Amino acid sequence: MFVFFLRPLEFQGASFVGSSLLGFFFATFKKSKIMSTENALDSGVGQTMFDIAAAKQCFQPRLANSHKGSHGHALLLAGNTGKMGAAIIAAKACLRAGTGLLTVGVPEHTQALIHTALPEAMVLDREQDPLVYPKYQSIGIGPGLGVEAVSVKQVSDLLESGYQQIVLDADALNILSAHPLLMQLVPKQAILTPHPKEFDRLFGQFDNDDQRREKALAVSITNGWVILLKGHQSFIAADGMGTFNTTGNAGLAKGGSGDCLTGIITALLAQGYTAAIATRLAVFLHGLAADLALENQSMESLLATDVIESLGKAFKQLAI
Repeated sequence: MFVFFLRPLEFQGASFVGSSLLGFFFATFKKSKIMSTENALDSGVGQTMFDIAAAKQCFQPRLANSHKGSHGHALLLAGNTGKMGAAIIAAKACLRAGTGLLTVGVPEHTQALIHTALPEAMVLDREQDPLVYPKYQSIGIGPGLGVEAVSVKQVSDLLESGYQQIVLDADALNILSAHPLLMQLVPKQAILTPHPKEFDRLFGQFDNDDQRREKALAVSITNGWVILLKGHQSFIAADGMGTFNTTGNAGLAKGGSGDCLTGIITALLAQGYTAAIATRLAVFLHGLAADLALENQSMESLLATDVIESLGKAFKQLAI
């Protein structure tokens, strides 16, 4: 049993507009009783399922007269020796998810890998080049970053800058759990994307996912963060509102899936979606792309790169 805080919502473009807090509602999530977002809202239950109807209402199609500057400049700080695949996956997903411009910050000796794999992306040496955070509309940090002292400094420098449009994933979360004082610097509306073990390292030990969801909801209120608890039917907590995702399959239980998701969230954030909507919509698209990829793959054979290649089909589903 866990608590959800109900806020009646209206979908308006890329943002949810909530009215006053109405009360506490108790609900036990049963897979056999999944409701659509519309039904959940109508019934007054303080949990919602983010489904295709909700995704379509949040999605913002491109204007015919837009240009690359209209769709944001994202920065990804990712990858390290032996983990450059994480940076490439996150970066490719970010580009496929529509960011107008992408810069990838990697160690100098790995730059050629990004140039070769993704000629559409720009590259900088994150250990030597100056990082002018305000020039970017979003920053994703963590996939394959490493937890060495230089990586700790990069996370610390970003948080101390006061920059707010941040997605914290993977090693960025591991650095936060190892250096809890840094948690005090995480800004409101930052997006944290832990899987259960990372969640426990950040917020304490929990016996089950119901307890983690309760904690995520509480943290979303007290700290103003968006918490994405990844797993089967990933759970997004934002401003005390809990949302379950309705797409995806067990093929995503494989290395690289989280890196892909971070790239998608970072891209949507750069394009002007609010932190909560960027997270909900990215998780939905990520799972939908994985479902569509099963037309050519099995759950056993599915790769993160297959998911990225199916993102176009997923976006088209929102335009129908």
